[in-house]
Amino acid sequence: MSKMLRLQSLKSNAIIFVVIAALLFMFSKLALAAVQNVEQAWQKIDAGALVVDVRTAEEFEQGHLPNAINIPFEQITTVFADRKMAKDKSVVVYCRSGRRSGIANEALISAGYTNTYNGGGYQSLNQQQK
Repeated sequence: MSKMLRLQSLKSNAIIFVVIAALLFMFSKLALAAVQNVEQAWQKIDAGALVVDVRTAEEFEQGHLPNAINIPFEQITTVFADRKMAKDKSVVVYCRSGRRSGIANEALISAGYTNTYNGGGYQSLNQQQK
C-alpha cells in the first residue's frame, strides 16, 4: 500500500512540475512580447502614427506621451466615426497596463480600422521613449 502511495505522490509531483514549467515558459514569452510591443509601438509612433491614450481624463492629466490625444476606451469608435478618421490611418493606442488599449484596439478593428496597434502600458512606453 505504501508503495502505491509513493507512486501516486511521484506522479502528482511530476504533473505539478510540468505545469509550473509551462507557466514559466508562457510568462517569459509574454515578457518578451511586451518588450517587442514597446519597440514596435515606438517605430509606428516615430513613423507618424496617431497616438491615443485611452485612459480616463484624470489619468491623462497626470502624464501622457508627447502628442498623445485622450479618448477613453469606451468612446473610441464613436469619436473616430464622429471625426471621420480614415480607416487606414496609423494609430497606436495605450493605457496603464495594456488591457483597456487592447479592448480599444479590438473595437477599432471590429469597426473596420486596418492600421491600429496596441502599444500596451504608459509606463513601459514612457521608459523606452526615444
